[in-house]
Amino acid sequence: MASPDIYNEATHPGPYMLAWNKFKSDHVSWISFCIVLFFVAMALFAPLITPYHPLAQHPQDVLLPPSWSSAGDVRFILGTDDLGRDVFSRLVYGCQITFGLSLLTALAAMLVGTALGALAGMSKGIRASVFNHLLDTILSIPSLLLAIVIVAILGPGLPNTIWAIFLVLIPLFVHRTRQAIQTELKKEYVTAARLDGANNWQILFRSIFPNIVESIILQYTLAVSAAMLDIAALGFLGLGAQQGSPEWGAMLVASIDLIYRASWLTTLPGITMFLCLLSVNAVGHGLRNALKQRSE
Repeated sequence: MASPDIYNEATHPGPYMLAWNKFKSDHVSWISFCIVLFFVAMALFAPLITPYHPLAQHPQDVLLPPSWSSAGDVRFILGTDDLGRDVFSRLVYGCQITFGLSLLTALAAMLVGTALGALAGMSKGIRASVFNHLLDTILSIPSLLLAIVIVAILGPGLPNTIWAIFLVLIPLFVHRTRQAIQTELKKEYVTAARLDGANNWQILFRSIFPNIVESIILQYTLAVSAAMLDIAALGFLGLGAQQGSPEWGAMLVASIDLIYRASWLTTLPGITMFLCLLSVNAVGHGLRNALKQRSE
């Protein structure tokens, strides 16, 4: 029987679909993306996943090794610490702090930094010069050192740590956005839009932003990694999450004295944080390759 569709029009995927297909074809990036989604699920559903509260103590079950050890207990899959707290529950709740707060802090910095970067990129004269010199001064200071300085001014604690990292990440987005906008302003399609009568804001939102979105997304993945390292580092130094918190950096510093007696208290948070950072960076690398093909 003949097909009623006499106009058999061929459809082709758009540039974003092509980039998504390219990303999925990279097995390392796709596996890393699934791991990142797994950590996101842990951060969102931590109360449903964990068998115990992260601060609940079991004095009769102190320093139990993981359950696969002969001295372990199946009630505590990854063992307990020196106060009898379940390590698995603390790692899952720590995902909310170290990873979840990194995602939110980087997102907030991206929104503010992109807006300021757009203002800087479209500015000229004295205002542009002030932005350039201020950014050069801030970016010359290592992010962790700048975060330590800000925390020293505001005072130790997790809320002040988040504010410090937020302020540290903003200049990175401002610099990346300003640089991308200034590169696009030199291209011919912007000149054509000006000849059609478009003003600066129309050119920015309708012409430039769709062409720099990949640059902003890539900067976001880098910012998440930097935020995770800074939160863990400040927690390790005692300037961020305080002792007893399930934050991964605070868990590491609290277990240093027990590294020979209970090595799992150090290795498990370290492996978890390493796997999370590696996955985020691999996703960023895969996105860079996929979006590069989109722009070609």
